[in-house]
Amino acid sequence: VQLQASGGGQVMAGGSLTLSCAASGPYVRNLVLAWFRQAPGKEREFVGTIGTAGARTYYPESMKGRFTISRDNAKDNAKMTVYLQMNSVKPEDTAVYYCAAGTLWPEMRPGMYEYWGQGTQVTVSS
Repeated sequence: VQLQASGGGQVMAGGSLTLSCAASGPYVRNLVLAWFRQAPGKEREFVGTIGTAGARTYYPESMKGRFTISRDNAKDNAKMTVYLQMNSVKPEDTAVYYCAAGTLWPEMRPGMYEYWGQGTQVTVSS
């Protein structure tokens, strides 16, 4: 399984940004996908996760309301894309954002995810 995150960049506080994670590989559509973020000097933080069919999502309380995860299961069973819509961004949202794939639900611990993308930098300026 391969994950490729993209869409990061610089955005003004209060703005919006959408990140994408292109996933490919066998049985990828059977995997749970999640987003994490890591700011300099801080631990990796769970942002949210989406189930295999995209019908259910889970966010920690700190992420509810401004972040939305969605999933596009392409016709090709070996590919799919997961999105992270970020609204009303704040300077404290500045971090490298990672997508991850695993089999547990809902799982907030980064160590429980088997596959990781390379991360995409999001910088929010005030």
